Amino acid sequence: MTDTMRRGIQVLACGAVFAFGSLVIAQDEPATTDAAAAAAPAAAEGAASEPLEAAPAEDAGEEAAEAPAVPVKARPSEMAPLAASSLLLGVSNSGKHLIAVGDRGNIVASNDGVHWAQVEVPVRATLTGVEFVDENNGWAVGHDAVILHTADGGRTWKLQNFQPELEKPFLDVLFTDASHGMAIGAYGLFMTTSDGGASWAELSAAPIREEELHLNAITRLGNGQYFVVGETGMMGVSADGATWERLTAPYEGSLYGAVPRGDKGAVIFGLRGNVYTSDDVRAGNWTKINVGTVASFFGGALLPSGDIAMVGLAGEIAILTKSGQVKNTKVQAMAGVTGSGTLSGAIPWQGGVLAVGELGVSRVGL
Repeated sequence: MTDTMRRGIQVLACGAVFAFGSLVIAQDEPATTDAAAAAAPAAAEGAASEPLEAAPAEDAGEEAAEAPAVPVKARPSEMAPLAASSLLLGVSNSGKHLIAVGDRGNIVASNDGVHWAQVEVPVRATLTGVEFVDENNGWAVGHDAVILHTADGGRTWKLQNFQPELEKPFLDVLFTDASHGMAIGAYGLFMTTSDGGASWAELSAAPIREEELHLNAITRLGNGQYFVVGETGMMGVSADGATWERLTAPYEGSLYGAVPRGDKGAVIFGLRGNVYTSDDVRAGNWTKINVGTVASFFGGALLPSGDIAMVGLAGEIAILTKSGQVKNTKVQAMAGVTGSGTLSGAIPWQGGVLAVGELGVSRVGL
């Protein structure tokens, strides 16, 4: 099987204009959109997102001089009334607003998880992840090695990194404070910053980058150490974010996410319903969890109760309780839509889960 899921879907939605502190909803006529949907970890396939090409030199005779290279410029995203119902790959709660990112540079915001509105973004590349460290400072990453920053809670976004020539997407981003952060992605892509993203530099040689495997997700364990999972069972841990140790995974297939559990442990998940848990990731003692499905899981979240939610293929949701029990549910399909759509990211919200994916935003009570 491949990691890429493609479907043509028809959705009905309403457009919205976002005003921080309030939402003004503008009704639009029902419209149809086709989403070539892929889960976030599969974004490495076809990494570049339609970069502009330099214009060819004009013909100036048989020995025309080569034209100087024209820098590739980012194109701003287009405002679309169906942005909140289209492919979304990452979501974050700033503490004041909910921010979700996805296809074609779309960023949508909400005050209540129900009404969503699009904000202007300086790129059109697909965005795969978003992270806020406080109510104001957030970062979004995606194709064309894009890194965006907001210092005003998502009102405006500025471009910090744009390298379409790399043909590598970022797949996840993690910040520990407003200065120190990491962005990881396809083919071992790994950049760090210590000045809030004013400058980014590639991580020096590290065991987790040697094979140029896709690095799919990064998180912090309960003890503050950094933990990365990726392609073909790639796992790594670091105490300082600079020096990394390659770990032996319990599963050789792709791992798409990790959620911290306890002080030193984590729950990891990936292809075909493979979920494992450990009290100490460095110790290497992993226990396989029977989640009752072979659906792949692409996103997860630690809930206030201590339970862990995992979301994935065809709207599948699995809840791993603190006691080790598994509860399964599915996102209900939208009216008039066949299938529930793949989910790629989740956060806890109002006693349940707010998930994003192929059909936009879904809210699930637990």
